[in-house]
Amino acid sequence: MKILLVEDEARLARALVRGFTEEGHAVDVCSNAQDADEQLSGLDYDVVVLDWMLPDQDGLSLLRSWRSRGVTTPVLMLTARAAVPERVAGLRAGADDYLPKPFDFDELLARLEALYRRGATVDDARALGDVSLDVKARALVGPKAQAELTPREYALALRLFEHPMEVHTRTELLQAVWGSAFAGEPNVVDVYVGYLRKKLAEVGAARCSIRTVRGVGFRLEAQEEAP
Repeated sequence: MKILLVEDEARLARALVRGFTEEGHAVDVCSNAQDADEQLSGLDYDVVVLDWMLPDQDGLSLLRSWRSRGVTTPVLMLTARAAVPERVAGLRAGADDYLPKPFDFDELLARLEALYRRGATVDDARALGDVSLDVKARALVGPKAQAELTPREYALALRLFEHPMEVHTRTELLQAVWGSAFAGEPNVVDVYVGYLRKKLAEVGAARCSIRTVRGVGFRLEAQEEAP
């Protein structure tokens, strides 16, 4: 998933970012409503985690604004307000789910995954050449074997299989898979492309490969079957 986290409590935000990234998800963080509004207007996200109390505007008003403008991205609201009338107000404002603080991270993650599955249009498999990406099993399936993928390998593979034959720059892949808040080295993309290439070899791929486009990035491409 690509997650937009809107949370002004820095310690909680750092903990959530760490948890999401360890699970292989890309996450961007905003600490106020204005930045969140600009971020959601400029980029596509699978889900939004929205805190009710923000320094410049309450999350409920921000959510109402999004829904009035036709934004349909699933939103889970986080708040210390656990009373039934407040939960009802959040849901009626357009929230898809609601989780009171304090909460368990595993429950938050499960709820977000459920929201993502509910709105996703991803098929159970993506195929190119003689290899397919099994979305449910999170594995590459080829003529000779099946290779399970780590969360980050899967996120990168899904991006490539959803847009085959297209050139992806390193910056695009970093943003899509690691998120704009990623502070590591850009060559992490090259490292994980190397991991995927090894697993393509493990499954016996002969007509599916990741090509390096010099000076630009990478492309998942299929080769014609030999006569």
